[in-house]
Amino acid sequence: MTVFQPKTAVLTGVLAVASLALSACGADSDASGSDGGKSAATATTAEALGGIDALAEAAKKEGTLHAIALPRDWANYGALIDGFTKKYGIKVQVENPKGASQDEISAVTSRKDKGNAPDVLDLGSSFAQSAAQDGLLAPYMVAGFADIPDVQRDSIGRWANDYGGYISFGCDAKRVQTCPTSFKDLLEPQYKGKVALNGNPTQSGSAFGAVYAAALANGGSFDDIQPGIDFFNKLRRSGNYTPVQSTPATIASGKTPISIDWDYLNAAHTSAFKSRGLDWKVVVPSEGKFSQYYSQAINKDAPHPAAARLWLEYLYSTEGQNLRLKGFARPALMTAMKKAGTLDKSAAAKLPKVSGTPDFPTETQQGNAKGIIAQSWSKGGAS
Repeated sequence: MTVFQPKTAVLTGVLAVASLALSACGADSDASGSDGGKSAATATTAEALGGIDALAEAAKKEGTLHAIALPRDWANYGALIDGFTKKYGIKVQVENPKGASQDEISAVTSRKDKGNAPDVLDLGSSFAQSAAQDGLLAPYMVAGFADIPDVQRDSIGRWANDYGGYISFGCDAKRVQTCPTSFKDLLEPQYKGKVALNGNPTQSGSAFGAVYAAALANGGSFDDIQPGIDFFNKLRRSGNYTPVQSTPATIASGKTPISIDWDYLNAAHTSAFKSRGLDWKVVVPSEGKFSQYYSQAINKDAPHPAAARLWLEYLYSTEGQNLRLKGFARPALMTAMKKAGTLDKSAAAKLPKVSGTPDFPTETQQGNAKGIIAQSWSKGGAS
């Protein structure tokens, strides 16, 4: 969904890491995902297969889960993959961990009916909505589906938000004399060649979110992303923007001392770099607060349909959502877990501070914004 590479967002040591061309795995599973005459491939709830235990048994028979673009250091995916395998004994294969949301969708469309197609997808919400419209996703509602806010889930379960955060500025305080706290600050001459994105906004959810945040900070709105594009064009012309995509490696080398990224990724940098003597500061900008979530979805033609559904059940379980929190990401079920008393309060207290309640662009607004970026970003844009 990176090395913190652009997991695309909103448009965003695995146990077994596969190459881009995973070997066909039809032999390791029953493609129908059937159990006692009930097909996991068409099940829209665990109850449809006889409950979570029956779903787990069907998934264990398949034995494998194919995933794509899930870096271990992104929103605590390493702990989630390890936890899932420990609990169910199912091998998780992750290919192209540095990939973005568009890479995931491309893998689904190019490998239709093939054993090496991805079973599950972690997509920026705008990408998830597009994939649903294109008929690529299977409807499925996890046990906690009703507790996910209406605006953060598809009404029939083709996708649902899982975790998210705010666009933030990460800054190497040893290489930057004064770290920026607003988009306006980024235009200051002292930041020449220092400001980077975690990907390209036509493919990466975090970069897409950064343009949206810049739009909100410069007189735009969810219906008007153009001011964000104009801002990055201005940032490019000033010489402050660098086309080098920000990763832990580029940050450590000093190539991208200021990274505009999700707060949970930047916050994870702070913890990871501390032992290396790098003072990485994180701030959610004072204007243009933009929050977005990554969505989970199941490939309609998943080679391992039971394992795919069990994986989603695990991600949205109390254990899975609290593991997200420990990775500095804000779980979609956070409010419901607070009410139930199951939220990890210690982990929640470590999240970057943000005031107010976020609003989210609608499916139509995001779709329109994606179209505008696709048309203008490469035509003089900051890429």
